[in-house]
Amino acid sequence: MEQRLRALANDARACRICRDAPLGKPLPHEPRPVLWPSSTARILIAGQAPGTKVHASGIPFDDRSGDRLRDWLGVTRAEFYDNDRFAILPMGFCFPGQDAKGGDLPPRRECAPAWRRPLMDLMPQIDLVLAIGIYAQAWHMGKQRGVSLTETVARWREIFEASAAPHVLPLPHPSWRNTGWLRRNPWFEADLVPLLRTEVRARF
Repeated sequence: MEQRLRALANDARACRICRDAPLGKPLPHEPRPVLWPSSTARILIAGQAPGTKVHASGIPFDDRSGDRLRDWLGVTRAEFYDNDRFAILPMGFCFPGQDAKGGDLPPRRECAPAWRRPLMDLMPQIDLVLAIGIYAQAWHMGKQRGVSLTETVARWREIFEASAAPHVLPLPHPSWRNTGWLRRNPWFEADLVPLLRTEVRARF
């Protein structure tokens, strides 16, 4: 299983589907897929897509969003990048570029259909998925997802208790652009984050 996962991950890192753009405009730069699957980790961080800093470094969440996410999880940087503890698999492996306002574009549509299910099938030990943002929530939660991110995350306890093999916790994106959302929804850090930290530590 581990060798098959490693081989598939190498194939994904060599992927150039979005450069040839079968589903839209070509990627505005050379692809650099960033993914950290694991054959041992019990926790999967399912994010959106790399940003500019991650595209440059090749290290997932190697930015201020990662700092905030690690704070939510209650883990050190060394613990976060321990691939025996965390697998990291965004919905889009490559930085998708930016819109006219400087925000990151959505994950490329080509990526998940090509790679996500085969990679997930080779990680059966995952028993907690942290679904960050609407794209990961749509894929991992299906009809359990609400009509908005706020509604989905607000139902976190119901979703967590109803899910099994693996459990799913919906999270907002830790981007600093979401600071206003966190202020408007103080229940997130008061109620969800403590359980999140407990569930993470239970799987170390």
